[in-house]
Amino acid sequence: MPTDRDTLFTRSNRGWLSVPEQQLIAWIAPSLPRWMSPDFLTALGFSAAIAAFVAYALASSDPVWLWVVNAALVANWFGDSLDGAIARRRGIERPRYGFFLDQSIDVLSQFLFAIGLGLSGFVSMEIAAIGLATYFMMTAQSLLRTEVTRTFHLASAGFGLTEVRCLFLGLNIALYVKPPAPFEIAGMSLGYGDALGFVWIAANLGLYAAGMIGQLRELAHEEPPADKDR
Repeated sequence: MPTDRDTLFTRSNRGWLSVPEQQLIAWIAPSLPRWMSPDFLTALGFSAAIAAFVAYALASSDPVWLWVVNAALVANWFGDSLDGAIARRRGIERPRYGFFLDQSIDVLSQFLFAIGLGLSGFVSMEIAAIGLATYFMMTAQSLLRTEVTRTFHLASAGFGLTEVRCLFLGLNIALYVKPPAPFEIAGMSLGYGDALGFVWIAANLGLYAAGMIGQLRELAHEEPPADKDR
């Protein structure tokens, strides 16, 4: 007899860029050669994350490496966004395997992006690490929501991985054009990269709290307390 755990979850993407992104994927996917398998594309996306990590570290001595980071972000999107689309198009999808692999690689990739950014010196390592921790909180919440609702939400408040990549693209261009000059605030020396990091951390914490409260209210309505008098 099938159980809830055997039921495939649905996917929901309400990211701000989801519509043009899906149109672009639908345009690219048919033209990819057969040798570009889903696993190949996943490996490509992860290799791009490693390249971004190295380029961020090298950008500490030469900001021109930020352009390599941006190229790696595009390659990471290409591999990460098209692996599942290609599997579904070719009828070779492995839902549980693909989901586990994709989420595992995404976590590793975000770790490399954040630590690389910290090594670049444009954002302090402490702020990059805390920002990464809050992003992982959002990832954990997304997986918890998938378990209780059987819907995997790829975006929260309009932001998914694609939107986050675009934010990093813009940040890298800004850091190249105008490297952050330190300023003093509350006894701390910060650059505008650090200030944006604080905004990122606060936004993630706020979204986490709002998502938790909203989901708990929904679940409480679906599962009211038992009437002990009955």
